[in-house]
This record gives sequence, C-alpha cells and structure tokens, in this order.
Amino acid sequence: MNYQLLAKFRELFEGRQYRHRASNQGDLVAMHLFEDLHAIDRSLRFQQRVESGRSVLNTLNTRHGIKARRGDGTFGEIVPGVDPIRVAGFVVGRGPTATIEIGIEVKILAKAMIKQIDRVVSDLGKQVTHFETKGGTPITVGIAGINWADHYCSIEGKTLWPTNGKLYKHPIQEAADAERHLRERAIGEF
Repeated sequence: MNYQLLAKFRELFEGRQYRHRASNQGDLVAMHLFEDLHAIDRSLRFQQRVESGRSVLNTLNTRHGIKARRGDGTFGEIVPGVDPIRVAGFVVGRGPTATIEIGIEVKILAKAMIKQIDRVVSDLGKQVTHFETKGGTPITVGIAGINWADHYCSIEGKTLWPTNGKLYKHPIQEAADAERHLRERAIGEF
C-alpha cells in the first residue's frame, strides 16, 4: 500500500528545499494520516464516522469554544449544525470540531538533530497533555521524521544553511544516533 502520509513527508524534501520553521508543514503531513486510516479500513467506527460526516479533520486545529495549544492534526466530532466540507481527492471531510478523537503532533529532524532531541520529546509530550486535558480521552499520535540525506541545505528566510560534514554535520552522520535517542526517550517518557 502507498501511504499518503509517507509520500507527503517525502514530498517535503524531494525536488525542492525544505523550509525550516514553516509551521504548516506538520499540518500537511498529519492530515494524510486520516486518509491512510480510512484506506486501510481496520475500524468500522472510524469508517462510519468519516463517511457519515459526523467526524472530520479540523484544518484549523482548534476546538469550538475551547482555547488550547494547536496540534498538527485533529480529528473529531463536527460542531452540531455544521455541514462537513468535502475536498476533491480526500475522503475525510473538514470542518470545525467540538471534540478531539485523534490528535497528531509532527516533528521533523532535518539537521543538527541530536541537540533537538530534548525539545522534540518535550513538544510531543506537551501536545499529548493538551489534547488530554481539554476534555475526553483522544488517541494521541506523535510522528518524528528523521532526515537521512547525505547532504542538506535548509532555508530560514533568505538565508541558506548547507551542511559541510564538519562543523555542520550532514544528516546521515547523525541520523542513526538521533533515531536511537528518540526511541530511548520515547520509551522512557510515554
């Protein structure tokens, strides 16, 4: 099966330069998890809620009337009286949600990965807490993408930051360690 989530991750890096700190990239990846969940067809309840329009993707990642830290992807019961928005090419409808049934946070480690591990784990943990403390018992998903490229150049504004293998390590030089650290921390934290 071709997973849309993985294809969208790949698309962030292939054929163009990744925009470091662009806040909507996690959203673009996360929204495809719900399409993949529908495509694998393992939960009758999920299928029914998607197809009836009762539960939708909230592209604004906010809950009606509740202030909360936004995640990268939220799926929940649509606000009563609102019709879901159908977008061509997508099965899961969109709209404002009254609840969060599934919440996702996406983190991307592109370069200088080892020094980001603490922040990434902390951000993932904080997002889980926010999803859970604002009501209900949502399924929470943390996704961490690790760059394994043999060289890399990030962009911040108009500034290019290429790796050189020495002072600025190439991603492949630290990707395995970053993965190991993330796995160890995730088991200990969650």
